[in-house]
Parts: sequence; structure tokens; C-alpha cells
Amino acid sequence: MTTTSPAPTTTPLKSAAPRLRAPRRATPGRPRRSLLLTVLTGVVLVYSLLPLVWLLISATKSQQGLARSFGLWFDSDFDLWHNIAETFTYQDGVFGRWLLNTLLYVVVGAGGATFLAVLGGYALAKFDFPGKRAVFAVVIGAVAVPGTALAVPTFLMFSKMGLTDTPWAVIIPSLISPFGLYLMWVFATEAIPTELMEAARIDGASELRTFFQVALPLLAPGTVTVLLFTTVATWNNYFLPLIMLKDPDWYPLTLGLDSWNKQAQTAGGEAIPHLVLTGSLLTIVPLIAAFLLLQKYWQSGLSAGSVKE
Repeated sequence: MTTTSPAPTTTPLKSAAPRLRAPRRATPGRPRRSLLLTVLTGVVLVYSLLPLVWLLISATKSQQGLARSFGLWFDSDFDLWHNIAETFTYQDGVFGRWLLNTLLYVVVGAGGATFLAVLGGYALAKFDFPGKRAVFAVVIGAVAVPGTALAVPTFLMFSKMGLTDTPWAVIIPSLISPFGLYLMWVFATEAIPTELMEAARIDGASELRTFFQVALPLLAPGTVTVLLFTTVATWNNYFLPLIMLKDPDWYPLTLGLDSWNKQAQTAGGEAIPHLVLTGSLLTIVPLIAAFLLLQKYWQSGLSAGSVKE
């Protein structure tokens, strides 16, 4: 007798439901995108670059072209090279003298302020001495005091010393940078291992040799960061030279360009807005070049100590 096996039962196929993509989570390596943040960043970028674009375009125009053309577009005549040549030859080449004065103030003033900040920050970070807390309080208080508030007392002091209307009246106040000292203090605390200094001392190295051969190379990112800050502050310094200097031969670029801009308001003065704009463009070119060439150093210097290992 044969038995028939039951017919296989078929189950209806379930319709494949569409799979929803899981929302992308923000990770440290790939942060979440924000439309609002992108728009705000774009607004800040336009706000920052628009004056620079206007200055660059205006420097290519003649004095007549500034009046007959739109501010954010070029004139029919491209006079940038002619304006640069005229800027360096106007008034017997006084612009070149102002440029050399500014370089003098930056090299001696900003360079000296950086060196003193490195020395002071290293000493405060790696040595214990009586009164260290008091020094810390003084440094923090000095950072909070604006430089313009000290300009008038500084002028009175230098006037009694007979140093006004000399380059020293600009250089000596520029040697003090409380913010640079504080920044190097924080940076040296994290950048220089104490064990490395102890190993150098065991090998017979003096404190001076330990600083220059062991500590100073490790402080390079912070040093460049402080140097850039002090350079920009000295290069753009206006108020201190304004009250300290009367002789135009010692003017920096900021004060010299301001005198060119104001000479049209005097009796018989010549209006030279095209030279003022061209000189302003030439003034910011060295700063832009310095930031672009040294950005890898100062970026690492700003981020040092932000991550605990």
C-alpha cells in the first residue's frame, strides 16, 4: 500500500519593507554638520575679507579712478605698479624710512619681548622661588590692563627721562608683553618634561646650557606664537608712537600713513588717497606673509596643552 505524502505548504512571501537609514552620528573625526554654523561662518568670512578685497581693488586705481568707479570693482586703468612706485618716491621716499622704522621697532621691540617672555615663562614654569604666587597675580593683572591706559603714565615717565621723540620711547614699552609671558608660562609647563631637565643636569649641563640646548628647541611652537602676537601688536601700534614721537623721520607706518591721510585737511595740503590706500596694502603684506609661512608653528602652539595624555 502506497502512502501519499502531504503536499508541501507554501507560505506567502513577506514584502520586503524599506530599510530606513540610521541617522549619522557625530564622531570626533567627523563632526555633525550644522547649517546655522555654516551660514554664520560664511557671514564672518565675508565680513573679514570684504575690507581686504576693497583695499586690494582700490590700490589698483588712480586718484581719478577712485572717484569714477565702483568701490568693489576695478577701473579701466590698472595703476597698481605706478601707485607702488609713487608711494616709495613721494616726499623724497619718506615711506621707505617709515618702513625701516617699523622694522626696527619690530625686530628690537617684538623680538626682545619674545625673548624676555620665553625666559620668564621658562623660569616661572620650571623653578620654585619665594613670591611665585605674587608674580602670577601681577602677570594676570597686567594682562587685564589695556595698553592705552598706561600710555599717558609712560609718556610722563619717559618725558622726565628725556627719551621722548626718540626710538627708545617706542622700543622700551614694546619689550613688555604680559600676555606673551603668560602664554609661555603655560606652554613651558606642558612642553618641557622635568625628567629631561634632570637628565641634562646629571650629565653635567649648566642651567644656561640646559635652557638653550634642551628647553629652547621644545619651546619653538610657543615662541613663534608669541613672536607673531608681539609682531602684530608692534607693527600696528598707533597710539604709543602718536604721543611719544614728533619727528616724522621716526614715524612708523601707521603714524606716517595717518599723516598722509590728514594732510588734505591742512591749508595747501595735497589729497593723496590713492597713495594712502597703496601704502596700507603694502603695510599688511608682511603680516599676511608671516602668518602664512609660520602658521604650522603658531597653530600647534595655540593648541598645546589642550589635550591631556
